[in-house]
Amino acid sequence: MGTTKTDVFSEEINEMSVVFKALGHPARIAIIQFLRKHESCICGDIVNELPLAQATISQHLKELKNAGIIQGSISGTAVCYCLNLEKLKEIESFLNGLSYERDTSCC
Repeated sequence: MGTTKTDVFSEEINEMSVVFKALGHPARIAIIQFLRKHESCICGDIVNELPLAQATISQHLKELKNAGIIQGSISGTAVCYCLNLEKLKEIESFLNGLSYERDTSCC
């Protein structure tokens, strides 16, 4: 198996790659939408909302947290999650940087 050669790309590109990979699953998008509606929540709240097992939800939360999209804090035996607004601003800025006025003569 060949190497991915991620070292030839900028830190920003590599970071956004991780973010978009984390966003590449519908359950994770649903989790983000749920968190957007609530200031914070406990994993059990998400489990009650989505038709997935608790272990599956936990894995998706881990991926979102590793990508920096969400943050978590431990309160006793519960973990409360919320959106990382700074990371969301970075994502928005990156996507805005991709927009351009398209030449209508192009395919």
